[in-house]
Amino acid sequence: MPTETSGELPPAPRPPELLGSAPMLPHPKSPPRSATVPMPPSVLPAALVAAVAAAALLPLDRPGLGWSLTGLVVVAAVVWSHRRSRAADAAPHLTRMSPVWTVATLALLTAGAVRASEWLFVLCVLAACVTGSLAVVGRRTAKSVLYEAFAVPVEALRSLPWVGHAVMRRTTGGDHEARRRIALSVLASLVLLAVFVPLLSGGDAAFAHVVESMTPDLSADASAEWVIAFGVAGFCVVGALYLLASPPPAEDQGAARRRLAHRVEWALPLGVLVALFAMFVAVRVVVLFGGTDYLHRTVGLTAADYARSGFWQLCAATVLTLALVGAALRWAPNSTAADRAWQRGLLGALSALSLVLVASALSRMWTYQQAYGFTVLRLLVEVCELWLGAVFVLVLVSLVRLRPAWLPRAAVGAAAVALLALVAIDPERFIADRNIDRAEQGMPLDVGYLGRFSTDVVPAAERLPEPQRSCVLRMVVTYLPDDGWTAWNLSRSAADDVTVATVEGSWC
Repeated sequence: MPTETSGELPPAPRPPELLGSAPMLPHPKSPPRSATVPMPPSVLPAALVAAVAAAALLPLDRPGLGWSLTGLVVVAAVVWSHRRSRAADAAPHLTRMSPVWTVATLALLTAGAVRASEWLFVLCVLAACVTGSLAVVGRRTAKSVLYEAFAVPVEALRSLPWVGHAVMRRTTGGDHEARRRIALSVLASLVLLAVFVPLLSGGDAAFAHVVESMTPDLSADASAEWVIAFGVAGFCVVGALYLLASPPPAEDQGAARRRLAHRVEWALPLGVLVALFAMFVAVRVVVLFGGTDYLHRTVGLTAADYARSGFWQLCAATVLTLALVGAALRWAPNSTAADRAWQRGLLGALSALSLVLVASALSRMWTYQQAYGFTVLRLLVEVCELWLGAVFVLVLVSLVRLRPAWLPRAAVGAAAVALLALVAIDPERFIADRNIDRAEQGMPLDVGYLGRFSTDVVPAAERLPEPQRSCVLRMVVTYLPDDGWTAWNLSRSAADDVTVATVEGSWC
């Protein structure tokens, strides 16, 4: 019998080997770092010791000895835990520069025990955070230098699951009897202290004074400071150890970076800028040899007015030029010998001419300060200009072999050196001395401005005649805090010895 057929073909039979196969599943995601990297047993004790030390030693409201002591405890805790946790034959990702960054961190924190200037110490603490992160990161990573500068706080946040997993494993397993014995021992120790400390304090006044000095302040403000110091120090240690346990991937020196396709894309703009800078330098040379008559004839300014103008514009030009040089080092093609020659020639000329801009800006700011007085802001701007000049010198060094990968960290190191040099010259005393020198030449002196400085200004204020001397010293020492040993500061201690007897009874 004939059958009706449709125009559609019947479905193809499924191969026998696929009849029992399971459906295709998506590729599983890689587990998080917190699950793949086990937390060593020494991490939590190290973090606890550092946190307790920070809560007990840090004077958060002023510079003091406790900052450097806390830094030593934190460094010791990280080093101890890292050495106990890694295998003896494991190659650490740290480098020979890690101890240098560590020493720089401790030196910056030690400024709090020497100088009383709070604005200076804030800068030192911020710089210590950056150098401390670079000490832990060690090798250059595949990430940016911005990540490397703040790697410890970033990894501290990422380590929370890492710590949580380790705590859960230890609380759900292990020897419950051992934990019970430890808890009972701690409780018995607290009971004995609660009983015998009051008895011994009542029996000896000297011992009672020692106990009172060791008893912490239980006010709300002090408790908040303890919590902040405890938490920040503990999490910084955990973040550093998490970074050491699971370091970021190292930078691949052979990896090719995306660069501009043609030389003209960067050589022409930079060549125009080099020509412009060369014209500026030529004008500066003419002004230098032409003198006051040339300035008055061409622009109608005296030599002093000309020197005091244009500083901020030169600063902005210097910063923009440094950004352009950094971009060219990163993206300009250097695959051929001609490309490398162009890069060395243009960037070298631009960096050398930028040094002239830096020198011009510094000379103008120095003249401006001699005319109108020295201030903290003006001194900081000068230090920044000196740092920019040092960076341009480093750029010139990097052009020799065209391997600028080390340049960002070198710039950070130069900034740390500049800050330590600022600590060494005692900036507030330096500013006061220069302003007093101006006053001795008949120029006005802002006594109120000097009175807003810290006790670092006391040695310079001793040069002032009365009643200016007593006015400055009274404003400086009126609200000196009562330092304990953790907040001891060399400058404030010297001010107590020098000014207490002389300020009393003076008038302003």
